[in-house]
Amino acid sequence: MRTRALPALVLSLLTAGSLALPTPAAALSLTSPAGVPATSATSATSATSATSATSATSATSATSASPVVDDDLTARLRAVPGLTVVSETQVSGHRFFVLTFTQPVDHLRPGRGTYQQRLTLLHRAEDAPTVLYTGGYGLAVNPTASRTEPTRLLEGNQVSVEHRFFRSSRPEPADWRKLDIWQEATDEHRIVQALRTIYSGRWIQTGASKGGMTSVYHRRFYPNDVDGVVAYVAPNDRINPLDGAYDRFFATVGDAACRTALENVQKEALKRRDRLVPRLEAEAAQNGQTFTRTLGTADRSFEMTVLDTVWAFWQYLGVGDCPEVPPATATDEEIYDWIDSVAGFSFYTDQGLEYYLPYYYQAANQLGWPELRFDHLRGLTRHRGLYQPNSVLPAELRSAHNPLPMLDVDHWVRGRSSRMMFIYGENDPWGAERFTPSRNDSHLYVAPGANHGANIAALPEADREAATATLRRWAEVTAPPPTARTAPLPDDDMLPRRRPL
Repeated sequence: MRTRALPALVLSLLTAGSLALPTPAAALSLTSPAGVPATSATSATSATSATSATSATSATSATSASPVVDDDLTARLRAVPGLTVVSETQVSGHRFFVLTFTQPVDHLRPGRGTYQQRLTLLHRAEDAPTVLYTGGYGLAVNPTASRTEPTRLLEGNQVSVEHRFFRSSRPEPADWRKLDIWQEATDEHRIVQALRTIYSGRWIQTGASKGGMTSVYHRRFYPNDVDGVVAYVAPNDRINPLDGAYDRFFATVGDAACRTALENVQKEALKRRDRLVPRLEAEAAQNGQTFTRTLGTADRSFEMTVLDTVWAFWQYLGVGDCPEVPPATATDEEIYDWIDSVAGFSFYTDQGLEYYLPYYYQAANQLGWPELRFDHLRGLTRHRGLYQPNSVLPAELRSAHNPLPMLDVDHWVRGRSSRMMFIYGENDPWGAERFTPSRNDSHLYVAPGANHGANIAALPEADREAATATLRRWAEVTAPPPTARTAPLPDDDMLPRRRPL
């Protein structure tokens, strides 16, 4: 296991509590390094996971494919150094562009190579508010138009950014040491700088889960880039080993009967592993799935999935699903099938994890992860220390945890941030460790009974109206909020379809 450390300059500035990390002037230049053309991104088919990164993958809309229109907007986009217009689609009164942007692999050393970062642009009007949507993962392989909640509430434009190292937005060769929160924030900073030359209205940043975290990190390093942040269900693992909040959450969420049923199904699965693991092995072989590169064995994969089951239940489901939890007397098939439907045995295979390896690398290295006690499973587990990100990473990507970045971000958000809004779900395990907003026009709302899909619409009426009014004030929107969709564009809940954040 190798130690992953931030560059010395970055570490010194983090520990000094600086407002924003300085970037060399060359790194802020929007031009490509000499001799490197601003070419379009390569095909995004390198991702091997069958899991969708965002709801936009499955979203369909009334679109008409057409050649890129050569007009003033297209000309202005093409005039941005490093920006390439890959495609354009006419979408229900909007224009939807797939773009790539040339980024330095290392913003501290911009002359040492570049990569193409994918992004999309949903255009409504150049003077409308622009929402910067940082999903924290990859864009869909073939992106289609959709709108996040802030974009819909503001009737704005939307710029959606693929996180570095996901899908085709990965340098080649990949130096994983360049995957950290400051490098990604600086990617986003350069994109904002570039597109502000076209979009003159207010800018709002948003994201959910890991995307919400990504929006917070951008705000911390570049607080003047946008005019406000709406971060949905964003965890804040301030001190990684001090994770008692998660255990307290699972001891109190829902009612006692549901909690007991969930614990019992985990116990039964582990007691029956000698019968259930062979089924996992057979299904994996049938589907061409392996375990050797990540978790190592089917038994470790099985145990990881079982450990994950209760978390996945509360993340995706809720109290209304408690009656569906199998009793301890259920058959092997019933228990296996239910766990598979909630947590997904195929996820913890080499193929299921492939797409998410950048997330797990970040979690191990900087973001942190939930450390649960699993007291109710003592004597039934076989693999000590399994429930942590290094367990699912290939050996060459495993790293020691650096606690300084999360401590710095937490300290800055509490005391020095401004115009930040946090939305959490009452029954979402990821909300057990939340950000604490400052008193500088910043706010936190909790949606009663909501899981990881919590949003402004799920808030009680008074909170919903207050949150909407604050967002619109930040964006300087004075027209009445839309009462219905003005265009049949699908909503994007900004969430991955599987267990990681």
